[in-house]
Amino acid sequence: MNPDIQSYNDSQSDEEREICNMLAKIIFENLIGAENKIWHAHPVWFIDGNPVVGYSKLKGGIRLLFWSGQSFDEDTLIAEGSFKAAEIRFNSCDQINKIDMKRYLEKAIKIQWDYKNLIKRKGKLERLV
Repeated sequence: MNPDIQSYNDSQSDEEREICNMLAKIIFENLIGAENKIWHAHPVWFIDGNPVVGYSKLKGGIRLLFWSGQSFDEDTLIAEGSFKAAEIRFNSCDQINKIDMKRYLEKAIKIQWDYKNLIKRKGKLERLV
């Protein structure tokens, strides 16, 4: 695991650390070769420089965010913000459904909006795949 991501996970409380470690493991297993780093203070995975998934600690638990998640057609993901992002939150590892996670991550590869060039396009998102 990326040492910066491991440090982020290790800085969480016991239960939050377990959630973060489980999410990272599932993401690494399903986004093989994706770039990953701490971006805007939390772990994020990128495909060709485009952010696709990341997680962060919030008051209401650990939030898993898919940048293009509103296009996944998944009832369990909740729209976040004014672009195409969607999220799901976890308060325990028991809430993480590995089958759902694998499906979300497959969609994260197949369905992407171009966040990498959002500023260059003056806030206009274009579909990549």
